[in-house]
This record gives sequence, C-alpha cells and structure tokens, in this order.
Amino acid sequence: MSQPAADPQLGQFSTNPPRELPTRRGTELALLAFAAFIVTCAFVLVEANQEQELTWSIFWYGAAYLGIFSVAHLAVRRWAPYADPLILPCVALLNGMGLVMIYRIDLALAEQAQQTGEPFTPDAPKQVLWTVISLALFLAVLILISDHRTLTRYAYTLGLVGIVALSLPAVLPRSLSEVNGAKVWLKFGFFSIQPGEFAKIALMIFFASFLVSKRDLFTVAGKRVLGVELPRARDLGPILIAAMACLGILVFEKDLGTALLFFGIVLVMLYVATERVIWVVVGLGMFAVGGIIAYNLFGHVQQRVANWLDPLSTYDDPGGGYQIAQGLFGLGTGGMGGTGLGSGRPEMVPAANTDFITAALGEELGLIGLSAILLLYLLLAMRGMRSALAVRDTFGKLLGGGLSFAIVMQLFVIVGGVTKLIPMTGVTTPFLSRGGSSLLANYILIALLLRISDAARRPAAPSKPRPQQQAPLAEAHTVMVQRPEGMGGPGEGRGQ
Repeated sequence: MSQPAADPQLGQFSTNPPRELPTRRGTELALLAFAAFIVTCAFVLVEANQEQELTWSIFWYGAAYLGIFSVAHLAVRRWAPYADPLILPCVALLNGMGLVMIYRIDLALAEQAQQTGEPFTPDAPKQVLWTVISLALFLAVLILISDHRTLTRYAYTLGLVGIVALSLPAVLPRSLSEVNGAKVWLKFGFFSIQPGEFAKIALMIFFASFLVSKRDLFTVAGKRVLGVELPRARDLGPILIAAMACLGILVFEKDLGTALLFFGIVLVMLYVATERVIWVVVGLGMFAVGGIIAYNLFGHVQQRVANWLDPLSTYDDPGGGYQIAQGLFGLGTGGMGGTGLGSGRPEMVPAANTDFITAALGEELGLIGLSAILLLYLLLAMRGMRSALAVRDTFGKLLGGGLSFAIVMQLFVIVGGVTKLIPMTGVTTPFLSRGGSSLLANYILIALLLRISDAARRPAAPSKPRPQQQAPLAEAHTVMVQRPEGMGGPGEGRGQ
C-alpha cells in the first residue's frame, strides 16, 4: 500500500500517491536509434562513394556501435534514471561520426599502401576497442559514484594525483614520453596513453571543491590592491601553486593546447565561484604576459605563431605550415555542401584522423555538415550547463559547469587552430578524433555529467510528517470527575 501524501493546502494527509516525474529514458532510446540510423547511412555512403561493394565490415561496425550504446543506455536507465535524455545521444552521434571518418580515412590510406607496397594497419578497429574500454570505465564511474558530492572527500588527493600525472612524462626519458616533439605520453611498447587527459578531470574536481570551501574568502577577505579585494595568501596559495605548477609542466612538455585548455577552465570556474569579473580580467592579463614570455623563450612557440600568421610562407619548412595549409585547402574544397562522404581527399592532410579530423569532416560534409556537428557539441554543453544550474549543491554546480565548459573550450582550441583563428596547439576533438586517452577521459567526464544531471532532475524525497507533540503536564486541562453513588472513599465501610 502507498503511504498517504501530505496535502499542503488542506494541512492534512491525502490518500492519493505522489505523482512521479518521467525519467525520459524512452526519449533517450529513440534518439539513440536515430543516431544509429544516421551512422549506418554514413557508413553506406562511404562504401558507395569509394566504388566498393558493401562488405561485412559495415555490419561489424554497425553491430559494435549498437551494442556499445545499448549497454550504455541500459546502464543509465539502471543507475542514473533521471539523467538528461539528450546527453548520451549527442555523445553517441559524435562518436559514431568520428568512427565513420576514421574508417573512411583507413580506406584511402589502405589504397595508398597497396600502391606503394607498404604495410598498413587500420585504425577503425582500434577505435572500436577503445570505445568498448571507455564504456567499461563509464559504467564503473556510474556504479561506484552514486553521489557526486562524495568526490569532495578526495579533492586534495585527486589534486595531487593530477599534478603527478601531468609531471610524469616530463621526468621520463624522451624514448618513453615524446611523440611529435611533445613530452606528454607514457609509452609501454604495445600502447601509449596521455595521463594529462585524466589529470584534467582530477584537477577540476580539486578546484571545484577548493573554491566551494573558500568561496567567501575570495570575495571579502584580504587586502585591497588597485581597487581589487584580494584573498589572503594562505587561502589563495593552494590554488595558485597547483595552477602554476600545472602550467609550468605543460609549457616544459611543449603541450600548449592542454595548457591553454587548463588555464581557461580554471579561469571560468573561478568566475563562476565568485561571480566577479575582475578575476577574468586579471587572468587574461596574466595569460597575455605569459604568452609574451613563452614566445620569447621557446622556439616551438615562435614556430606555431609563424605558421598561424602565414602558413604558406613556412609551407616547405620542417614543422612549418604544410599541415594548416592543407587543412584550409580541404575546407575550401568542401565549400558549403561538401564533396560527399567518401568523395574527398582528406588523407592529404597530415594527422587527418586526429588533430585535423574537423578539416576532413568539413571537406566531405561542407560548412553545413560541420556546422551541424559544432551545434551538436553546443547542445551537449548546454544540457550539461543546464544540469549544473539545476543541481541543489554548490559543488555540483561548479563541477558540472567546469565539465561542460571543458568540452566547449577544447572544441574552440582545436577548431580555432584548424581554421587559423588561433595558433594550432594540437589537442584532440572530443569523441571524434582517433585515440584512446581522449576517449577514455571524455567518457569519464560524461559519466560525471550524467550523475550530476540525475541528482538535479531527481525528485526530492517527500518529507516525513512530524509527530504531533503532546502538551506539557502543567498546561493540560483539569477535568472534574464525579464519584458514583454507593462508592465510599478509601477505608470506608470497613468493619461494618
């Protein structure tokens, strides 16, 4: 039997059970099916435009895609039933389109290898395997973290782990940590991984917890310098030390993209926590000074800036503007409507399936298709922000906002570099680019966002009715009781 629900208007209990909010998991399943339909059609178009017969590989990739996200949907239905129904379908479609483009580039590279007689190993099966491993990690986060607020207990530990993970490639020999001039990898022979991708999430949890605990001190305490109320050094110290250590390590490792990404995330989280624009102004000023210093100290920074200003002037130089120029040529070839999936030449751009995968998509899908993909990222970030605003605790608001902004910031850094809006920094495009580290870390990020979203949309537990307190004995009413006739008092009638 259902418990009677309190009626606030009548001040009593009603026999009608409380109305449950819809979980919208059916909407999520329908959108996942639509995403699977789009991805399947994209695979068919790639095969058709490559003038190949439809092979069993399409069936294999399609079945793997459906199986992966069917399990993800069942996991969300079981462990986060009130989570936002649009987050997982957006991720599924982005991951699927990335897999389609990686497979399409594999076909082109396999044809080149056949002509030259060189061995070739396709990347699409590896990407499917990384997606399965990422899903396992996604499930582990959903199951183990039943309440995002428990992360605050391990905030300082996660901050230390994040700094150690960032610094580990810097102290290892180049043979174990350097790829394409950047010391950001851990190479174990048969596979390699970027610990900085996971450090980013650990440090966001640390900063969110720290800023929540010190929020008031960032707004009122400390000395006033040039009209700015600064926190006390002992309160500001931990976040400054952690931020400067991370940025210093990343600059030393020549990982400028992650440094810019990390700096932007911390700056936005600080603004959200304090709601003071002055911190954004101070942060941008520090960034400008740091950029000038880095430009004068490091040759690779000067090379990146030269490639950005005029890629054609450094077109033939080692490490010059060849990659950026080829990416721009591909985007120009695609125009508004694109050449069609499988009809372009994206393999002519170096790292077309990693750093420049947005250029490959822009060539074959055109400005319209690439804009649709960017809007999909924007929708994903907006739903995450919406969940962050709706959650009831301050830590969840700050962490959810930081995780959502990380997606937007990372997209801005890589797409800005590909389109020559900003200097190229070499970060991956979330869920699209080939690679395991980025995929693993971003699925952890999505699991945390779904956990925060579930807490935001989950209906509050009904409050138990308070037991009615009895009046004290001194305030109780006195009642006169008349003794019935024929009853004597104590001891009366004895011995008669």
